[in-house]
Amino acid sequence: MPDGIEITMEANPSSVEAERFRGYRAAGVNRVSLGVQALNDRDLKFLGRLHDVADALKAIRLAREIFPRMSFDLIYARPNQTVAEWDAELKEAVSYAVDHLSLYQLTIEEGTPFYGLHKAGKLIVPDGEHSAVLYEATQEITERYGMPAYEVSNHARPGAESRHNLTYWRYGDYAGIGPGAHGRLTRGASKLATATERHPENWLETVEREGHGMIDQELLGVDEQADELLLMGLRLREGIDLARWSDLSGRDLDPEKEEFLLQHGFVERLGNSRLRCTPSGMLILDAVVADLAC
Repeated sequence: MPDGIEITMEANPSSVEAERFRGYRAAGVNRVSLGVQALNDRDLKFLGRLHDVADALKAIRLAREIFPRMSFDLIYARPNQTVAEWDAELKEAVSYAVDHLSLYQLTIEEGTPFYGLHKAGKLIVPDGEHSAVLYEATQEITERYGMPAYEVSNHARPGAESRHNLTYWRYGDYAGIGPGAHGRLTRGASKLATATERHPENWLETVEREGHGMIDQELLGVDEQADELLLMGLRLREGIDLARWSDLSGRDLDPEKEEFLLQHGFVERLGNSRLRCTPSGMLILDAVVADLAC
C-alpha cells in the first residue's frame, strides 16, 4: 500500500482479543479507535456499555502494543459529573500514551432511552453553563498535555490527526460503502450525496441484488454545498478557506453578519484567507454556522 495511507478500525473494548488484533494488523490496519466512553464503572453502566474499566485498560494496552496509532473516545458532561472528576479522568486518559482522543459531550436525543428518562425528570444532565465549564477545562488540559483540539471534539498530538475525518471536515470526496455509510462525490459543479442500507442484513441483500448497498442518491446544488462546507469546516481549528467558499457559493459571506461575529469574539480571521471559530464561538458553533449560512 502507498506510504502514508491510514486504515482505521473501530472496536469495542468488550470484543478485543490479542490474536484478532494481530490478525487485523497483519492485514494492514494501522490505526485503531476504541469506544471506551468512560474510565469508571459507574458511568459505563449508566451509558449501557458491556465492558468495564478493566476491559477498557486491557484493550488500550493491547492496541498500544500492536498498532502504530490508536485513539479512544470518552463522553463527558455526564449526570452529576464535577469539573474535578472530569479533570482527573481526562488526565488519566492522556497518561495512556495515546496520540488521539475523541471527547464528546453527552447529548440527549429523541428516540433514545435517555430521552424518556430526561423528559420524565429522572435523568438530570449538566446545564449549559456547567457544560461550557467542562468544555473549557477539556481544552485547557489537552492543550497542556500536548493534545490540542484540531476539531471541536477531537484532540491529537501534532501529526496524529485522523486523516479520514479530516477529509469529511475539509469537505473532500469520500465513498460510503458499508452498512449505514454516507458519501460525498464531486460530479462537475454538483456533489453527489449517497446513503446505504443501515442494517447489515438488508445491506447484504441489496448488495447481492443490486451490486451495491446504496439506497439514496441526491445531487447537492451550490447553496447546499456551501452550507455543508461551513458546517464542516468551522468545526476545525484551521477554519475555512474563504476563497474556496466564495468560489463554491458564487458570493462572499455577508459582511454585516461576519462583522457582528468578529466584534463579539465568536470568529476570527487568519490573515485575509481563512475564517475560524474562536474558543467562545465553538461553544455556540451551531448558532455561528446558522447565522453565516443564511
